[in-house]
Amino acid sequence: MIIKKSEFTLSAPRVGMCPKDDKPEFAFIGRSNVGKSSLINMLCNHKGLAKTSATPGKTLLINHFIINNEWYLVDLPGYGFAKRSKTVQKQLEQMISGYILQRPQLVNVFVLIDIRHEQQKIDREFVDWLGESNIPFSIVFTKADKLGRVKAAQNAGAWMQALKDRWETLPPYFITSSDKKTGREEVLDYIDDILKEL
Repeated sequence: MIIKKSEFTLSAPRVGMCPKDDKPEFAFIGRSNVGKSSLINMLCNHKGLAKTSATPGKTLLINHFIINNEWYLVDLPGYGFAKRSKTVQKQLEQMISGYILQRPQLVNVFVLIDIRHEQQKIDREFVDWLGESNIPFSIVFTKADKLGRVKAAQNAGAWMQALKDRWETLPPYFITSSDKKTGREEVLDYIDDILKEL
């Protein structure tokens, strides 16, 4: 897939305020500081599209970006950011689950995982919840350049292997680096394949 055009559309505090058209949507989510904004900008080849920040946990709304006037890339708030108040955290969880469970236009959730770490409880719980809720999703391992190719592949493999204690069929996964543009074609081709099936 070639992305010719990507632009910000709107930020919504709840699912009912998302765009009213029926274009398919691909959502990106992960723990705070997983490199989500950098990945979105790399995929779209558009440096300032999603706002990157040195402070994790900045995305507090459901952000829609229209791609090639055909589909939406949706930037969701990160989960599990410890410095937020319990009230704000609860509001965000309700907003995220409301969007994921109620949005008919949503065709796939990309769950971003920092490839440098072993499987974290919070990521695992989120992935299991998506599975239990019958939400189509894929895993995107980020920051692969920090490890080197062999170690990155080993870590990703170990993470996926750990899912087998509960999962019979494993979700698709991608190994990416925003700095090196690793995995860009694979993720975009995957989106393209889904769009062709719709």
